[in-house]
Amino acid sequence: MKREIVTDSCVPAIGPDFTIAFQPIVDLDLREVFAHEALVRGVHGEGALEVLGKVEARHRFAFHEACRVKSIEMASMLGMQSRLSLNVAPNDVAGPVECFHTAIRTAERVRFPIDRLIFELTEGEPVADLPALAATFQAFQRFGFTSAIDDFGAAYAGFELLTAFQPDIVKLDRSFVRDIHLSAVRFKIVKGFVAICDELRIKVIAEGVEVREEVDAFRGLGVKLFQGFLFARPGTAMLPHVAWDTA
Repeated sequence: MKREIVTDSCVPAIGPDFTIAFQPIVDLDLREVFAHEALVRGVHGEGALEVLGKVEARHRFAFHEACRVKSIEMASMLGMQSRLSLNVAPNDVAGPVECFHTAIRTAERVRFPIDRLIFELTEGEPVADLPALAATFQAFQRFGFTSAIDDFGAAYAGFELLTAFQPDIVKLDRSFVRDIHLSAVRFKIVKGFVAICDELRIKVIAEGVEVREEVDAFRGLGVKLFQGFLFARPGTAMLPHVAWDTA
Protein backbone atom coordinates (compact mmCIF):
# COMPACT_ATOMS: atom_id res chain seq x y z
CA MET A 1 0.00 0.00 0.00
CA LYS A 2 1.30 3.43 -0.89
CA ARG A 3 0.88 6.41 1.33
CA GLU A 4 2.28 9.87 1.86
CA ILE A 5 5.16 9.77 4.30
CA VAL A 6 5.61 12.93 6.33
CA THR A 7 8.46 13.24 8.83
CA ASP A 8 8.65 15.65 11.75
CA SER A 9 10.49 18.10 9.50
CA CYS A 10 7.67 18.04 6.93
CA VAL A 11 9.62 16.33 4.16
CA PRO A 12 6.97 14.44 2.19
CA ALA A 13 7.46 11.42 0.00
CA ILE A 14 5.12 9.16 -1.91
CA GLY A 15 6.04 5.52 -1.56
CA PRO A 16 5.75 2.38 0.52
CA ASP A 17 6.01 2.20 4.29
CA PHE A 18 9.64 1.89 5.28
CA THR A 19 12.08 1.74 8.13
CA ILE A 20 15.86 2.02 8.44
CA ALA A 21 18.52 -0.59 9.14
CA PHE A 22 22.07 0.24 10.19
CA GLN A 23 25.24 -1.68 9.30
CA PRO A 24 28.56 -0.92 11.01
CA ILE A 25 31.72 0.07 9.17
CA VAL A 26 34.61 -0.96 11.40
CA ASP A 27 38.13 0.37 11.90
CA LEU A 28 40.25 -2.68 12.69
CA ASP A 29 43.32 -0.68 13.69
CA LEU A 30 41.37 1.17 16.38
CA ARG A 31 38.87 -1.67 16.94
CA GLU A 32 35.99 0.74 16.92
CA VAL A 33 32.97 1.48 14.75
CA PHE A 34 33.96 4.13 12.23
CA ALA A 35 30.43 4.67 10.92
CA HIS A 36 27.01 3.12 10.44
CA GLU A 37 25.49 3.04 6.97
CA ALA A 38 21.75 3.74 6.89
CA LEU A 39 19.86 1.32 4.64
CA VAL A 40 16.18 1.53 3.73
CA ARG A 41 14.06 -1.53 4.50
CA GLY A 42 10.40 -2.40 4.17
CA VAL A 43 8.37 -2.71 7.33
CA HIS A 44 7.92 -6.42 6.58
CA GLY A 45 11.62 -7.03 5.99
CA GLU A 46 11.75 -6.14 2.29
CA GLY A 47 15.21 -5.22 0.95
CA ALA A 48 16.20 -1.83 -0.42
CA LEU A 49 15.76 -2.78 -4.08
CA GLU A 50 12.24 -4.02 -3.49
CA VAL A 51 11.28 -0.91 -1.52
CA LEU A 52 12.79 1.55 -3.98
CA GLY A 53 11.28 -0.35 -6.89
CA LYS A 54 7.84 0.67 -5.63
CA VAL A 55 8.63 4.39 -5.79
CA GLU A 56 7.55 6.23 -8.93
CA ALA A 57 10.33 8.12 -10.70
CA ARG A 58 8.69 11.50 -10.08
CA HIS A 59 8.64 10.85 -6.33
CA ARG A 60 12.14 9.43 -5.92
CA PHE A 61 13.85 12.58 -4.65
CA ALA A 62 11.14 13.17 -2.04
CA PHE A 63 11.31 9.53 -0.96
CA HIS A 64 15.12 9.66 -0.70
CA GLU A 65 14.75 12.81 1.41
CA ALA A 66 12.32 11.07 3.76
CA CYS A 67 14.75 8.16 4.12
CA ARG A 68 17.64 10.46 5.01
CA VAL A 69 15.50 12.36 7.53
CA LYS A 70 14.34 9.16 9.22
CA SER A 71 17.93 7.85 9.27
CA ILE A 72 19.18 10.90 11.17
CA GLU A 73 16.22 10.84 13.54
CA MET A 74 16.72 7.15 14.33
CA ALA A 75 20.49 7.53 14.72
CA SER A 76 19.91 10.23 17.31
CA MET A 77 17.23 8.21 19.08
CA LEU A 78 19.53 5.17 19.27
CA GLY A 79 22.36 7.25 20.71
CA MET A 80 24.71 6.60 17.78
CA GLN A 81 28.23 7.80 18.61
CA SER A 82 29.84 6.96 15.27
CA ARG A 83 29.49 8.74 11.95
CA LEU A 84 26.26 8.20 10.01
CA SER A 85 26.52 7.39 6.31
CA LEU A 86 23.58 8.55 4.18
CA ASN A 87 23.07 7.35 0.62
CA VAL A 88 22.51 9.97 -2.06
CA ALA A 89 21.88 9.47 -5.76
CA PRO A 90 24.07 11.60 -8.06
CA ASN A 91 21.14 13.46 -9.53
CA ASP A 92 19.81 14.27 -6.04
CA VAL A 93 22.74 16.62 -5.54
CA ALA A 94 23.90 17.71 -8.98
CA GLY A 95 22.50 21.21 -9.03
CA PRO A 96 19.78 21.21 -6.33
CA VAL A 97 21.27 20.99 -2.86
CA GLU A 98 18.08 20.65 -0.84
CA CYS A 99 19.17 17.28 0.53
CA PHE A 100 22.13 18.92 2.27
CA HIS A 101 19.94 21.64 3.79
CA THR A 102 17.36 19.07 4.88
CA ALA A 103 20.05 16.97 6.55
CA ILE A 104 21.43 20.01 8.37
CA ARG A 105 18.00 21.06 9.62
CA THR A 106 17.18 17.53 10.75
CA ALA A 107 20.53 17.03 12.49
CA GLU A 108 20.16 20.34 14.31
CA ARG A 109 16.60 19.50 15.33
CA VAL A 110 17.51 16.10 16.83
CA ARG A 111 20.95 17.25 18.04
CA PHE A 112 22.99 14.89 15.89
CA PRO A 113 26.44 16.42 15.17
CA ILE A 114 26.61 17.65 11.58
CA ASP A 115 30.29 16.83 11.34
CA ARG A 116 29.42 13.14 11.81
CA LEU A 117 27.35 12.99 8.61
CA ILE A 118 28.73 11.16 5.57
CA PHE A 119 27.11 11.63 2.18
CA GLU A 120 27.67 8.39 0.30
CA LEU A 121 27.26 8.82 -3.44
CA THR A 122 25.78 5.72 -5.03
CA GLU A 123 26.65 4.65 -8.57
CA GLY A 124 23.20 3.34 -9.35
CA GLU A 125 22.42 5.83 -12.12
CA PRO A 126 24.27 7.82 -14.79
CA VAL A 127 25.46 11.26 -13.72
CA ALA A 128 23.54 13.89 -15.66
CA ASP A 129 25.83 16.81 -14.78
CA LEU A 130 29.22 15.75 -13.42
CA PRO A 131 30.68 19.28 -13.04
CA ALA A 132 27.62 20.39 -11.06
CA LEU A 133 27.88 17.32 -8.86
CA ALA A 134 31.55 17.98 -8.14
CA ALA A 135 30.89 21.66 -7.43
CA THR A 136 28.10 20.79 -5.00
CA PHE A 137 30.27 18.47 -2.94
CA GLN A 138 33.14 20.94 -2.93
CA ALA A 139 30.88 23.81 -1.85
CA PHE A 140 29.47 21.87 1.08
CA GLN A 141 32.83 20.81 2.49
CA ARG A 142 32.68 23.90 4.69
CA PHE A 143 29.82 22.30 6.62
CA GLY A 144 32.15 19.53 7.72
CA PHE A 145 30.44 16.74 5.80
CA THR A 146 32.44 13.66 4.88
CA SER A 147 32.01 12.56 1.25
CA ALA A 148 32.17 9.03 -0.12
CA ILE A 149 31.71 7.13 -3.37
CA ASP A 150 29.85 3.86 -2.86
CA ASP A 151 30.27 0.62 -4.84
CA PHE A 152 33.30 1.99 -6.69
CA GLY A 153 33.85 0.09 -9.91
CA ALA A 154 30.40 -1.50 -10.01
CA ALA A 155 28.48 0.77 -12.36
CA TYR A 156 28.64 4.26 -13.79
CA ALA A 157 31.59 6.64 -14.10
CA GLY A 158 33.74 5.40 -11.22
CA PHE A 159 37.05 6.90 -12.33
CA GLU A 160 35.25 9.81 -13.94
CA LEU A 161 33.74 10.68 -10.57
CA LEU A 162 37.10 10.26 -8.86
CA THR A 163 38.74 12.57 -11.39
CA ALA A 164 36.04 15.22 -11.04
CA PHE A 165 36.24 15.40 -7.26
CA GLN A 166 38.25 13.56 -4.68
CA PRO A 167 36.01 12.30 -1.87
CA ASP A 168 37.18 11.55 1.63
CA ILE A 169 36.25 7.88 1.24
CA VAL A 170 35.90 5.32 -1.54
CA LYS A 171 33.99 2.11 -0.86
CA LEU A 172 35.36 -0.62 -3.08
CA ASP A 173 32.64 -2.73 -4.63
CA ARG A 174 32.07 -6.27 -3.47
CA SER A 175 33.08 -7.58 -6.90
CA PHE A 176 36.68 -6.57 -6.13
CA VAL A 177 36.54 -7.80 -2.54
CA ARG A 178 35.07 -11.26 -3.08
CA ASP A 179 37.76 -13.96 -2.88
CA ILE A 180 40.55 -11.44 -3.44
CA HIS A 181 42.90 -13.86 -1.71
CA LEU A 182 42.23 -16.40 -4.49
CA SER A 183 42.78 -14.07 -7.48
CA ALA A 184 46.26 -12.71 -8.22
CA VAL A 185 44.86 -10.46 -10.94
CA ARG A 186 42.18 -8.94 -8.70
CA PHE A 187 44.74 -8.47 -5.93
CA LYS A 188 47.13 -6.57 -8.22
CA ILE A 189 44.34 -4.32 -9.53
CA VAL A 190 43.18 -3.51 -6.01
CA LYS A 191 46.77 -2.97 -4.84
CA GLY A 192 47.26 -0.33 -7.53
CA PHE A 193 43.97 1.35 -6.72
CA VAL A 194 44.72 1.49 -2.99
CA ALA A 195 48.08 3.07 -3.80
CA ILE A 196 46.33 5.77 -5.87
CA CYS A 197 43.93 6.48 -3.02
CA ASP A 198 46.83 6.71 -0.58
CA GLU A 199 48.46 9.35 -2.78
CA LEU A 200 45.19 11.28 -2.96
CA ARG A 201 44.63 10.89 0.82
CA ILE A 202 41.39 9.00 0.28
CA LYS A 203 40.34 6.33 2.76
CA VAL A 204 39.35 2.96 1.28
CA ILE A 205 36.58 0.81 2.70
CA ALA A 206 36.39 -2.84 1.65
CA GLU A 207 32.67 -3.60 1.65
CA GLY A 208 30.93 -6.92 1.52
CA VAL A 209 33.64 -8.84 3.39
CA GLU A 210 32.46 -12.29 4.39
CA VAL A 211 35.57 -14.33 5.19
CA ARG A 212 38.69 -13.72 7.25
CA GLU A 213 41.01 -14.28 4.28
CA GLU A 214 39.53 -11.27 2.46
CA VAL A 215 40.24 -9.08 5.48
CA ASP A 216 43.81 -10.39 5.74
CA ALA A 217 44.48 -9.59 2.07
CA PHE A 218 43.23 -6.02 2.43
CA ARG A 219 45.04 -5.45 5.70
CA GLY A 220 48.22 -6.48 3.90
CA LEU A 221 47.58 -3.57 1.53
CA GLY A 222 47.13 -1.13 4.42
CA VAL A 223 43.32 -0.99 4.34
CA LYS A 224 41.81 -0.76 7.82
CA LEU A 225 38.11 0.02 7.20
CA PHE A 226 35.68 -2.84 6.54
CA GLN A 227 31.97 -3.46 6.14
CA GLY A 228 30.28 -6.80 5.70
CA PHE A 229 28.51 -9.81 7.14
CA LEU A 230 31.78 -11.05 8.66
CA PHE A 231 31.47 -8.31 11.27
CA ALA A 232 27.74 -7.52 11.39
CA ARG A 233 24.59 -7.81 9.34
CA PRO A 234 22.34 -4.74 9.07
CA GLY A 235 20.09 -4.34 12.09
CA THR A 236 16.63 -2.85 11.62
CA ALA A 237 16.06 0.08 13.96
CA MET A 238 19.05 -0.96 16.03
CA LEU A 239 22.85 -0.73 16.21
CA PRO A 240 24.12 -4.29 15.65
CA HIS A 241 26.77 -5.96 17.76
CA VAL A 242 30.16 -6.22 16.01
CA ALA A 243 31.81 -9.63 15.96
CA TRP A 244 35.36 -8.40 16.59
CA ASP A 245 36.67 -11.90 17.25
CA THR A 246 36.20 -12.82 13.57
CA ALA A 247 39.20 -10.64 12.67
